[in-house]
Amino acid sequence: MLRQPAIRRLAQLPTRSPFQSRVQSRSLLSRRSSRTHGRPVENLNIRQLSEQSEEYQRNRRIFLWCGTVAGVVSFIYTSYKIAVELSKPVQLDSSLPSTDPLAGPSGGADRKVVVYDEEGREIVPTGNSTVPTFPRTIDLPDYTGPISSSSNSDSADPSTIPTLTSPTTEYTLVGLGLRTVTFINLQVYVVGYYVATSDIAALQAALTKKINPIATTLVPGEREELRALLLDPVAGEQAWDELLRSGIPARSAFRVVPVRDTDFHHLRDGFVRAIQARAPTVGSPRAGTAAEDEAFGEAMRQFRAVFNRGSVPKRKELLLVRDETGRLSITYGGDRRAGRQLIGVVEDERVSRALWLNYLAGKKVASEPARKNIVEGIMEFVERPVGTVASQVVPVINAKP
Repeated sequence: MLRQPAIRRLAQLPTRSPFQSRVQSRSLLSRRSSRTHGRPVENLNIRQLSEQSEEYQRNRRIFLWCGTVAGVVSFIYTSYKIAVELSKPVQLDSSLPSTDPLAGPSGGADRKVVVYDEEGREIVPTGNSTVPTFPRTIDLPDYTGPISSSSNSDSADPSTIPTLTSPTTEYTLVGLGLRTVTFINLQVYVVGYYVATSDIAALQAALTKKINPIATTLVPGEREELRALLLDPVAGEQAWDELLRSGIPARSAFRVVPVRDTDFHHLRDGFVRAIQARAPTVGSPRAGTAAEDEAFGEAMRQFRAVFNRGSVPKRKELLLVRDETGRLSITYGGDRRAGRQLIGVVEDERVSRALWLNYLAGKKVASEPARKNIVEGIMEFVERPVGTVASQVVPVINAKP
């Protein structure tokens, strides 16, 4: 009897199927998992992290290589600049004030530089690789003649070639430059203007008096006025024409050295065109002066005959020398074996004067760099007291060109 109530109570309990048990267990587990989701969790993308690391390392390597290259380039550039600065000669008077009569237009910075070659000779760099230097001074004899204008051999009459015992005169380089032709600036030759050292004083005095009649040297402002005068196409040509007519400088020369192989005919054609272009200036024949016409024509025939020769290899020297009478002497050679040989003389001073004006002044000159460099050399002269030879170069001992 006691069991019946218990059985009855068990029967009243709700019955659960196995499926309901599994659902209940899952709900319990689900509640547990939902509670765990509340914790902070970091989701990592391994592939993305790997790509970011590779990109960082790549950028780091690029940055390090750029720094290395920049350091090497800066080191090389700095070393080069130091070497260039150390190779420059010291300008001995560069610290002089601009108002000092001995100071150049830019404190001495524009002075030509002369160096000594391995044999101790003074040379001036030209800036050209084929003809890299010109001698600062040359010694020339007093050429005598005339020689036959009909001679067209490659060597002059031995009786007209000065011997080694002939007295010589020292000529000092005033300025030089490169002659170019055509619109592509084809380089032809380097030309340098030399003046007899003992005649520089007369040139100093004449140019100084043109600006200040009572001065013995020109101050910077006066030098600028003279520079403008000499560079002016009209005034400069008039000034040089007056000087040359009066025999100032008494003795001078143009040294021509080709930078490429050429021949006498090409050089002659250029010189003849220059003389003809300057004919009105130098007082060439005018209408009604038959005697002058005939004399000038004969002088031009003599001049052309001098160049009736063959080839002129590069680096060979052609020297045009004008003496105190205006006579033009032409020499060729200049090497150590044969020396300079006199190949022609033209007596009419108008020929040499026209050639000189072709380089020194006018609207169109044979070489504008040479004309400007010659003017700067003149400035070196007039900044010194008259009667002193201008120290237009600053020597650097044991320097190689």
